[in-house]
Amino acid sequence: MRCAGRLIGLFALGGALASCETTPLHTTIFQRDFRPDNVFVYPPKLSLDFQRVAVLPLTAANANGDLADGCEALTPVLWEQLVKSKRFEVVTVPAERLRSRTGQAAWTGNEVLPADFLAFLRREYGCDGVLFAELTAFHAYAPLAVGWRFKLVDARTGQIIWAADELFDAARPTIATAACHFEKRQDSASVANDGSWVVLNSPRRFGRYSAAALLETLPDR
Repeated sequence: MRCAGRLIGLFALGGALASCETTPLHTTIFQRDFRPDNVFVYPPKLSLDFQRVAVLPLTAANANGDLADGCEALTPVLWEQLVKSKRFEVVTVPAERLRSRTGQAAWTGNEVLPADFLAFLRREYGCDGVLFAELTAFHAYAPLAVGWRFKLVDARTGQIIWAADELFDAARPTIATAACHFEKRQDSASVANDGSWVVLNSPRRFGRYSAAALLETLPDR
């Protein structure tokens, strides 16, 4: 399992409102809009026995200032979108339990993990996988920006089966357009109530779009 920890630790990935009106509303996030591409997936489909994932607390390498605020604001957003993805059952791992068991309240997945880290999570939560979630950027004022870094690890083997590292910057027209389309699909009232403005000025709404867009790249079920 120490070897698995090193495996995880060494893995690395390295006119907005007007544009919302130029593409039909049925266009998906990935058609003529921004498509996250800094993604690793293997295998392309989850095995039938991969059913439950333990989700570690959302954290940041520098958990101060804006990033700390972002973790607090976007934790429920991330949880909501994980449930909506319907790829697997999700169970939260409390920060207090992690601290009491490992000495740290959060892990990014870039560290060398304790030798029995994955085994402990399997015993405690009956999980097949573990999701490491890191917030790499958070700008709460327009133009909004949210950066996510995820690693989904098979708790039985220590192998990474999905990893994604992406910055969603609303100053980029393709991202702003995709966020507008996503918001309109979530709530038809957004079309009449200028939901485009809301998603580009609300950190939670923009965070919801960015999390959903990146989680769409998870292996298929």
